[in-house]
Amino acid sequence: MVGEHTWHVRLVRLYLPLGVLLVVLMFPFYWMIVTSLKPNQELYNTQVMPLIIYAPTLTHYVALLTQTHFLIWTVNTLLVATVATAISLVFGAMGAYPLARMNFPGAALIALSIAATYLVPQTLLFIPMAQLIYRLGLVDSLYAVILTYPTFLIPFCAWLLMGYFKSVPSELEDAARIDGASRFIAMIRVVLPLSIPGLLSAAIFSFTLSENEFLYALIFLTKSYIRTVPVGAIAELIRGDIFFWGQLMAAAVLGSVPVAIIYSFFVEHYVAGLTAGAIKG
Repeated sequence: MVGEHTWHVRLVRLYLPLGVLLVVLMFPFYWMIVTSLKPNQELYNTQVMPLIIYAPTLTHYVALLTQTHFLIWTVNTLLVATVATAISLVFGAMGAYPLARMNFPGAALIALSIAATYLVPQTLLFIPMAQLIYRLGLVDSLYAVILTYPTFLIPFCAWLLMGYFKSVPSELEDAARIDGASRFIAMIRVVLPLSIPGLLSAAIFSFTLSENEFLYALIFLTKSYIRTVPVGAIAELIRGDIFFWGQLMAAAVLGSVPVAIIYSFFVEHYVAGLTAGAIKG
């Protein structure tokens, strides 16, 4: 009886709320997949149940891959996200390490400034950014977004890594320095290997944000073959007041695959890194 009572309590307090939360969170993805697999006859028929597919088809996926530059957009997106993430990790680690491991005047103010920089809205920065990009002649070039994305990625990476670096015992680094290692070598061989969960967390966040970024890509990338997936899908699959919903949802499904794969492989490290950063930060 006690075990059965415990099971009922666990069902009501844990599994039922988790089930409701799972349904709420997964419903948009289900709607997206259903829409991408519906033929136009069902998609625009108000008499048909919108959550059920009666005649599934891959027409929208075929049209997306053959009638648009989606594959080129995907390559551009992955390239931009990868390079911007690498740049942000390097400079974020370089900024986080001295703030976390070294005591010097103004360290707290600098750390606060980094956090404040991350909170500045992009809508306040895109005008000066646009002027700078135009003067450098980088419009309609992937370099435009590769150089601008780190401006909002580096502050977050530095903030997250700063909290994670503080969780690494300083005695390990001191032992390496006693053995003759410089501070830079101690950071490379001691601190960074022990901070891999934090680095992966920062990398996943940066990659996801770069892949989904819209404002800078919309302003700086105007040619079809140079666009990223978010901008390309919106610009070419919405024509005036006509929305190609099937292809839009197909683009959303295919565009979310890389991030889903990355999260599935590194989700444990991602959660561990965020937890350590939040606690120690």
